[in-house]
Amino acid sequence: MDFPGCLLKGESDVLKIARQALDFARLNHRNTLIFDTAGRLQIDQPLVQELVRLRDLVSPQEILLVLDAATGQEAVNVATHFDQALRITGAVLTKLDGDARGGAALSLRAVTGKPIKFAGVGEKLDEFEAFHPERMASRILGMGDVVGLVERAAEAVDLDDARRLEEKMRKGQFTLEDFLGQLRAMKKLGSLESLVGMMPGGAEALKHTDMGKQEKEFRRMEGIICAMTPQERRAPQILNAKRRVRIANGSGVKVSEVNNLLNRFNQMRDAMKNMGKFQKMMARMGGLGGLGGMPRPKFK
Repeated sequence: MDFPGCLLKGESDVLKIARQALDFARLNHRNTLIFDTAGRLQIDQPLVQELVRLRDLVSPQEILLVLDAATGQEAVNVATHFDQALRITGAVLTKLDGDARGGAALSLRAVTGKPIKFAGVGEKLDEFEAFHPERMASRILGMGDVVGLVERAAEAVDLDDARRLEEKMRKGQFTLEDFLGQLRAMKKLGSLESLVGMMPGGAEALKHTDMGKQEKEFRRMEGIICAMTPQERRAPQILNAKRRVRIANGSGVKVSEVNNLLNRFNQMRDAMKNMGKFQKMMARMGGLGGLGGMPRPKFK
């Protein structure tokens, strides 16, 4: 809920702030109120006692403890102390992106017996999600989180647009404008590091690949394509030497980088076009069973 900060300006009494927030929520017919309290990495006794008084005043339905997964065993110590004092109902585990940090999650559940309800897998608002223990176990074992990856893709990709794009690919009509759209759609899925981490074997791949460099390369490609006119993106064959120099200057890269992008794009488009031709040929031949005129076997 939106709470006017001017009502609380200069106020340091936590209980008074809470009462004002409750009154505001009731007067404005709000049914959800979140008290975000000060955080500590170490156990702070005065803070704990302040939270106990706040809990007794507001009688919350949920008391969620936010923990940094990267702090390891210290997160478990903090959780134990706060649970004893406040009787938490669950936890939010942050910084679970990148390499799978499962130790804190397993220890937290074992020591407190309280569920981890949400997970933070990045710094953006859409990188806050429900916690699924079976998926965390899969990531720890190097099996990735394919279900989570599919769910994330389903939220970011329009099915009709995907079908139209597939048709354009098979016909060899894929343009730089389409490619730009795919780059931006992939950005909606999250960081490249988090995506790779969700794939089977992704944790191992992250050890040998500089994802920061790959992210930078994607941004550079996006910048080059954005420096083109709509006409140039739809018909890259018109990009002569003069146009390429202008695009390089506009995107802050060398002409050789523009040439490299166009060469890679043309190779990709040709490969997709050839794949489309192959699929059509196989369809006319009735699939692999039609090769060589061999009859299909009959079974009784």
